[in-house]
Amino acid sequence: METTDQNNAPVRLKGMGDGLCVSLDPDQPRAFIRSELTRLFQPLKHLAVNARVILDFGEAEGDEGLVDELGVFLKENFGVGSVTQTPKRRGSSEDFVRRRDVDRSWHHYRSDVLMLTGRVRSGQKVTARRHLLILGDVNPGGEVVAGGDILIMGSLAGTAIAGQPDEVDTIVLALDFRPTQVQIGSVVAAGPPPSRRRFPEYAHVEGGHIVVENYMKANPFGRMPWPEVR
Repeated sequence: METTDQNNAPVRLKGMGDGLCVSLDPDQPRAFIRSELTRLFQPLKHLAVNARVILDFGEAEGDEGLVDELGVFLKENFGVGSVTQTPKRRGSSEDFVRRRDVDRSWHHYRSDVLMLTGRVRSGQKVTARRHLLILGDVNPGGEVVAGGDILIMGSLAGTAIAGQPDEVDTIVLALDFRPTQVQIGSVVAAGPPPSRRRFPEYAHVEGGHIVVENYMKANPFGRMPWPEVR
């Protein structure tokens, strides 16, 4: 039996077999959760004594610290017998992360992208802890290094070193791809021979070797069913 008609309330209580189930949003402030639990359990004090209480966080990641804290709270104030969390549903964690990335990723991530505008000239070196995005060119003799992907929205004619020290799943992309040398993780390759081609290409590791492909034709991320944080 539901004890509240607010089906979308952040804290809800219902009977479940021989116990009680509390559905709640773990992102709510702890003080608010405790006050809502008090409001819901107060009329049912006689049923709560020695009851088995299950906390259901839905598709959100459970917080063991929150489970322990609410367990102590409910035992001390209402005499419940045990407080546990619902078992994780297979795949729910991954689905939650994917939806979070799409819906409100800015609340959960600090940017891992170093974004620069301008030209990297000969003798200059640019290093990024994670991903590197340059709105400009990398001249011959210029060097760009990143712990993740390297994206050049211009001409790449210098050296690009991505995925440092050992991330071989990263890529090097340029609108005009003609580097003198490319390195991804520990895999190194000389740049392609001179060409009049001018279309976006990207380098990636395949079979232990660096492969360069037409980015628009290969569309390496276009088949992914969800946008993901990279």
